Amino acid sequence: MKLLLLGTSACHLCEQAEELLADYREAVAWIDIAEQSQWQDRYATRIPVLLHLESQQELAWPFDRAAVNIFMEQLMTPQYRIEKDSMGELKVPAQALYGAQTQRAIDNFPVSGLAMPPEFIKTVALIKKTAAQVNIALGELEPDLGNAIIEAAGQVENGQHAGQFPVDVFQTGSGTSTNMNVNEVIAHVAGKLAGKAVGANDHVNMGQSSNDVIPTAIHVSAALQCHHALLPGLRHLAETIEAKAASLNSVTKTGRTHLMDAMPVRMDQELGGWALQIRNGVARIEAALTRVHKLAQGGTAVGTGINAHPEFAARFAAVLSAETGLPFAVNDSLFESLSCQDAIVELSGQMKTVAVSLMKIANDLRWMNSGPLAGLGEIELPALQPGSSIMPGKVNPVIPEATAMVAAQVIGNDATITIAGQSGSFQLNVMLPVIAYNCLQSIELLANVSRLLADKAIAGFVIRQDNLQQALARNPILVTALNPIIGYAKAAEIAKTAYKQGRPIIEVAAEMTDLSSEELEKLLEPGQLTNGGICG
Repeated sequence: MKLLLLGTSACHLCEQAEELLADYREAVAWIDIAEQSQWQDRYATRIPVLLHLESQQELAWPFDRAAVNIFMEQLMTPQYRIEKDSMGELKVPAQALYGAQTQRAIDNFPVSGLAMPPEFIKTVALIKKTAAQVNIALGELEPDLGNAIIEAAGQVENGQHAGQFPVDVFQTGSGTSTNMNVNEVIAHVAGKLAGKAVGANDHVNMGQSSNDVIPTAIHVSAALQCHHALLPGLRHLAETIEAKAASLNSVTKTGRTHLMDAMPVRMDQELGGWALQIRNGVARIEAALTRVHKLAQGGTAVGTGINAHPEFAARFAAVLSAETGLPFAVNDSLFESLSCQDAIVELSGQMKTVAVSLMKIANDLRWMNSGPLAGLGEIELPALQPGSSIMPGKVNPVIPEATAMVAAQVIGNDATITIAGQSGSFQLNVMLPVIAYNCLQSIELLANVSRLLADKAIAGFVIRQDNLQQALARNPILVTALNPIIGYAKAAEIAKTAYKQGRPIIEVAAEMTDLSSEELEKLLEPGQLTNGGICG
């Protein structure tokens, strides 16, 4: 152990430090940095410093004897252990539960710092647990080893050992590094439980390949998150919109096309359109999930099922369905499951459609809320936070803005998934990790923001009735209702005159037609016009 005490002969603190290190005198070399120029820039203002040369760990002043003892104990504790795989030996952190293949992936892919999503890791662990159950039942796996794997996988599935899965998203395209990361952690934990060696490949990965585990994990994790988070979130949003619409069925406003004044609509009609967009989004996702429920597991390396028991695939799907309550089944072609990700591309496309719907709703809310004095000012969204660091009193539509950003991200994620979905050369897609990451992110973002939009924007906005009525009273487009009676040309003339003179349409129509004021009030009543049909 090479330890250096860095100081100067004129430093009285350095003398105190040297006394504190008396028990370790044989392991510590005194360095006078005044005579060693390479140390001066770094340590001139920090002495005395105890430096472990190999690890570059430091103990800086002030320290006491207890601190010195703790520092020395830490240094004497092994930092690494040696692990072996088919490519040879390498160092792995002593406390890590993973092994050599995970460490190689850590070393090979320092790309983004983005690890695979926790829900994905939990799903891989669920696959390992299910596979062990099936392999025990088929007589392929010794029960003591299998049960230890089941317990260890259950721990990972429940969120234990979460820090043991550091492999970057941008790794080998099959996701082999993540599969082996989970295999190694489960093998390590299971080995302690069983009191004997458990093999990451031979036991945890029995009857499996990364090439069927990772596609299966993508499908299963996406299906679970859709069922438990996204679909409930979207249904909550639709229900909230519908409830708000029902409460506003007597409120009439100026409709707008091309952002220009148009015929009137009721607020419940406008919001009813939003609600159906979301309901249709739910139906689209549910339709896509029928194909996501079809699994690759059992195809192993290329789709033929080599090294898997002939009954493994069907039993695996049955056990997994019983565990999750979802209707998982073996895909009709395991070759299709391995060579493409069309089902996830489809699901992502449907999530993109939902994102487009949310963007439209968010932008409508922003326009309706605009002002409060110089905009449309039709509604007032709940005030959630100050809107400016310089303009006092300003409040912004933060939830619609967050929703719009989520929509943009999901649309971008879909572009990534679309490109990645094309990368199924022959028997295997080789962009599986980025498909998994982006798909699960889209699900999470849409699920969360749907509830925020419902609870913090739509449920609580209030109508600014004065602004709505003022705009309706001066809307010349109401004259459209008179087309069947006076003709389009005359109606256009009335509208232009009303625009030009800034007068209510009823006044101008009374002057330019033979219709009485009473008839015009009946024909041009905004609420009545929202019912459609032919006036007269």
